[in-house]
Amino acid sequence: MKNTILKILTSGLSISILCLTGCGADPEITAFKNDLNTFCENIAQIDQSINSIDVTADNATVLALGYLDKADQEFKNFAELDFPEDYDYLEPLADEASAYMTEAVKSYHIIYSENGYDADMAAYAKENSARAAKRVQVILDVLQGEYEQSSSHTDVSGS
Repeated sequence: MKNTILKILTSGLSISILCLTGCGADPEITAFKNDLNTFCENIAQIDQSINSIDVTADNATVLALGYLDKADQEFKNFAELDFPEDYDYLEPLADEASAYMTEAVKSYHIIYSENGYDADMAAYAKENSARAAKRVQVILDVLQGEYEQSSSHTDVSGS
């Protein structure tokens, strides 16, 4: 569990788009970038925490599930972000990412409950985690592409 639970989540989360700034940055977009940066940093921290768990410790499962609960909350917060008007079309993907993460976390709780490990449930949890991460990655890719295109255009025009 140590290296797989959130590895999918952070494998594609790039905060490089948040370093991009343009001439006369819009305060709404700046606030959105900051919120997005916070989300990515928090998920990375949760991933680091999960990966640092001693899997032989008696409380390893409790710790991992606690971190997964935090990840679920971060995804819920992500879904609540106020996307700038130009990016409203991406909000449904954030909502889907949150829903998939919630389902994944519920599944992980079931897997590590007293009922014992269930390989099918583990595959289901992993797939839902991957779906959540994919939606976040699509959002980041779209934003990065648009910001780069905007920056490229700005550079060409000399603004």
